[in-house]
Amino acid sequence: MSKKVVVLGGGIIGLATAWHCIKRGHEVTLLDRRQKVRDGCSFGNAGMLVPSHFIPLAAPGMIKLGMKWLWSRESPFAIRPRLSWSLIDWLWKFQRACNQQHVEQNSPLLRDLNLAGRAAFLELETELAGEFNLVQKGLVMLCATEEGMHEEAEVAAVSNSLGVPASVMNPQELAELDPGIEMDVVGGVHFPLDCHLSPNLLMSSLEEKLQRRGVEFVWETECGGFRTQQNEIQCITSSTGEISGDEYVICGGAWSNQLADDLGISLPLQAGKGYSLTLETPRQQPTVCSILKEARVAVTPMGNSLRFGGTMEIVGHDESISPSRLRGIVRSIPEYFPALKQDDFQDCQPWVGLRPCSPDGLPYVGRTSKYRNLLMATGHGMMGISLSMITGKLIAEAIEDEPSSIDGIERILPDRFAN
Repeated sequence: MSKKVVVLGGGIIGLATAWHCIKRGHEVTLLDRRQKVRDGCSFGNAGMLVPSHFIPLAAPGMIKLGMKWLWSRESPFAIRPRLSWSLIDWLWKFQRACNQQHVEQNSPLLRDLNLAGRAAFLELETELAGEFNLVQKGLVMLCATEEGMHEEAEVAAVSNSLGVPASVMNPQELAELDPGIEMDVVGGVHFPLDCHLSPNLLMSSLEEKLQRRGVEFVWETECGGFRTQQNEIQCITSSTGEISGDEYVICGGAWSNQLADDLGISLPLQAGKGYSLTLETPRQQPTVCSILKEARVAVTPMGNSLRFGGTMEIVGHDESISPSRLRGIVRSIPEYFPALKQDDFQDCQPWVGLRPCSPDGLPYVGRTSKYRNLLMATGHGMMGISLSMITGKLIAEAIEDEPSSIDGIERILPDRFAN
């Protein structure tokens, strides 16, 4: 039976949700507080599909590493101290999740989600006729130190045991894999199933196809609240009037917890600020995307340009640009790619975006228990692009009350932190 689905949020998760709902014959209205021409978290990211990312952000050693980085203004991680109960609560839950049991329990789930996400993108590529430059050459974790190489070799062993292929490579093998760029590393790990794409092209292509298929886009519209009756949402009150539907899906990214608060739902979430810089004409151009292990910088070729992204700043909804964080990214790049110079980035316009981060490193996907017609899709952290299409599919399955196509879906339900 066709339903009217109201999607709150026009980022990649909202578009993916609309895509899967419209394909199943539902009527979709999508609201976003921003203009149609926007530059949010779904646009300036590294554009990676990452089956290699099966270890949740909340993992052993993260607290110690975070404390080490906390005092450096150029480090890839920062938390701005502030009087905020939600931040204190998030940090407490994050600390509790940073254990080996959590990793072992949820690594297979993240593996399955990312592999299913990859498969969904391969299907999408056939439908969109290659409009978002999907490249299937894998990802390389590049290591500048022996310690980093040892850590990544251990990850590779676990990856292979989980059925996600990974190959430890020396510098010569890395040069053969990607001869287009000079590397100064002790080695790396190649994950051949990982892919990369161009986020801007993906977003524009999806928007155009959704509009053609009848999705109603309502831009520059703030959600003012919800009118409810017992355990059901009746309508959304907005700056342009009331909008009603049969099902409501919150895909508001780093602002999703504010919408949840309006409904009396606790959704632990913090905005994790990230930056990117894009060289339009790099001196050398790799063909394989990579992550600079020690620097925590992602490197993605996008057509003729080359994008570098990094940092995780827990600073609330502050979208200002920190020059010191940008310096940290730029200074690290020649340490791995000596042909690239710091001066190359002099005229680069920095991009900043806020990632929605849950305290256990798992997304929030599925129905809520408080309202029978409310679903949530947020909290994907740094895996928003990678998990977008499978998230949309899972939401569409839940709307039709189908069994989930992913085992363990109960571990990513939005009510998991409910008191």
